[in-house]
Amino acid sequence: MAKKEEKYYEAFIEMSGYSCEAALFLRDILNDYDPDDLDDRIEKMHSIEHSGDLARHIMTKQLAREFITPIDREDIMQMADSIDTVTDKIEDVLLRLHMFNIRVVHEDAVKLADIIVKCATALKEALEEFHNFKKSKTIQEKVIEVNRLEEEGDLLYVQAVRRMFTDERISPLVAMAWSEAYHYMEDVCDACEDVADIIEGVIMKNS
Repeated sequence: MAKKEEKYYEAFIEMSGYSCEAALFLRDILNDYDPDDLDDRIEKMHSIEHSGDLARHIMTKQLAREFITPIDREDIMQMADSIDTVTDKIEDVLLRLHMFNIRVVHEDAVKLADIIVKCATALKEALEEFHNFKKSKTIQEKVIEVNRLEEEGDLLYVQAVRRMFTDERISPLVAMAWSEAYHYMEDVCDACEDVADIIEGVIMKNS
């Protein structure tokens, strides 16, 4: 494969690396939660998200200049946009914690953050194999793992929201705030699955 064509796959890996960085940062925040320190952490999270945007813009400029691409141009753009969405949605979670003035983190949130980290990691591992998708023996396993983790996240999301509304010690206002925050966390898992589905679609189209 020509060196120029490899740059697209390298860009996907770089962008997914920012998703992993954002996921790990979110988990760290929830594990050592300080609501009064969220402004600084939001600023750092936005810096990670901006780095992902920049990588996408650089790749898009390259795509506009070149005629020959390793896979369809539409698939390249869809892949880049979908990976970027993962990082955006992780940032959205942190913003909701701030907007809803979340003061105390529940165990389910930490568990969901852990699933997000695993999803993002499995996705990055799949993208590291993507350049060799016609011969890779592991890329399909990674795609399946993302799908499995998304289902695990769905189940935990339902359980977590139910716990919010069945625990009489939790006020309705806090329950509503957390149900919304959990929804955004579950959205991250969905976004990871969307990228995995695109990978699978490209493999099917080019096999």
